Parts: sequence; structure tokens; C-alpha cells
Amino acid sequence: MDRLSPLFNRFTLSARVFHAGLHCGVEEFANDRGVGLLHVLRRGHLRVCRPGLPCLDLEEPALLFCRHPVAHRFEVDQRDGADLVCGVIDFGSGPGNPVLRGLPDLLVVPTAALPAAEGALALLFGEAFSQRAGREAALDRLVEYVVVLLLRHAVEHRLVAGGVLAALSDERLAGAVLAMHAQPGHPWTLDELAARAGMSRARFAVNFRTAVGVPPLDYLTDWRISVGQSLLRRGQALKAVAPAVGYSSPIAFTRVFARRVGATPMAWLAAQDAPGGA
Repeated sequence: MDRLSPLFNRFTLSARVFHAGLHCGVEEFANDRGVGLLHVLRRGHLRVCRPGLPCLDLEEPALLFCRHPVAHRFEVDQRDGADLVCGVIDFGSGPGNPVLRGLPDLLVVPTAALPAAEGALALLFGEAFSQRAGREAALDRLVEYVVVLLLRHAVEHRLVAGGVLAALSDERLAGAVLAMHAQPGHPWTLDELAARAGMSRARFAVNFRTAVGVPPLDYLTDWRISVGQSLLRRGQALKAVAPAVGYSSPIAFTRVFARRVGATPMAWLAAQDAPGGA
């Protein structure tokens, strides 16, 4: 059962590498972009500091994924520095994307724990520390692949305590979540979703809320809005988006969208297209 592909089929995962090479001194990352940040440490001692939390010292190669909004600061040894590849990760629907909401503020995974990523990381560092033609495009595509491997690892090893990735780690809940992901336009009921999970209605509702943090039908609404945002960003008309995500009319979709997002679909879309939009 492929638990992640439906997420990536609905959203356009994209990466933009903004740093690749030797990092020395102190650098601030405010992460006001509304998207995630991936840092890949190849070598060196790296101290990661976040407001109000103890600093984290990394002595071995690791992947660090920060979701919005996570301000953090890097400190490295002035003499030896550290080799880093850093990229902005966009999941295609802004900070409301359920993948981002399910991740911890900072996910740190040693690269030694990801043997499946060894080949991809070798290619990534080979591109990062060279000046070959097409370097930027190659780096962006490789980082996207590394993100998929990281999320796969998080699901398989239950590294996420809450959110949709935690539900996807549960054999029973995954059936209901995948059904919602595959058919956001279906008029799902709690009874139908509980049947997909092989549970009673009451047990399913409790287990789902415990794992994800919200009731099943609230998650379904959030999923529909996120899918709707992705479709709007791809240029689909509002009258086509509404039924595709389970609403009888553009008016009904707009009402729920505005309540969840704080703006109408068209106002939200205009903000994304404006300079500095997510």
C-alpha cells in the first residue's frame, strides 16, 4: 500500500536550493517563506539554535527539515566550517498543507539511518560541490527526491507523533486516510471512513483524533481545502474546483474556504501571485 503517492499526486512538490557549499560563521533562518526548509549536513560540527529551546549540536551527517514557521540559527566552527546543502521546499498549497502540519517543528535524521538515500546524497553532494552545466536544476530535483525519502522514513519508523503522517503509520487508520486522499470529492460519512479502517464508528473517531489531532471530518475539510488550493494554483476555474473537492457549488466552497483560510479563494490566489507570496 503506497501511503505517500496520493499526497504527491495532489500537490506539486518542488525544491529550490539556495546554498550549497562551505558554511562558516553564524547564519539566521527566519523562515518567513511559508514553506519548509531542508538542510543537508555533509560534514562538520553544526549547532542549531531556536528561540526558547536548548541548542542542538550535530557531530555527524544529518538531514534537518524545518516546517513553517520555525526561526532557527546555525553556528559552526570558524576554522573548519561545515558542508551544507540548503533548500526551500514547497508542497504546492502553502503552509496549510497537511504534510507540513503533521511534521514536528524540526525533524532531524542522521544520514546513517537512511541507507536508501546513500546514492541520492552522493549525487547531491557531487553536484553541490561542482560547477557542471545544469547544476541548479540537478540540485533541485535531487533535493525533491531526498524529501520523499525522508518522509517515507518518517512514516515507516513512526517518527511523527501527530498529524496525517502519524495516521499513515497506523495500519488501520491509513485505509481511511488514503480513501479521503484519493477521493476528496466523495461525500464521506463517519460510518464509511470507520468501515475503511475496520473499526466501529466510535473507536475510529477516538483513534483518529488521538493520532491526527482533529476529528476525521475536520481533517477531510482541511484536505479538501488544501487540494482546492493546489488546483487553483494550477489554473483551474473555481466552478470546476468546487465539485472536485466535494462542494455542490462555488458559493458553498467559498464559504468553507473563507472560514478556514481567512480569505476567499480568489483573494487567496491573488496573494500567492503577488510579490513575496507563499
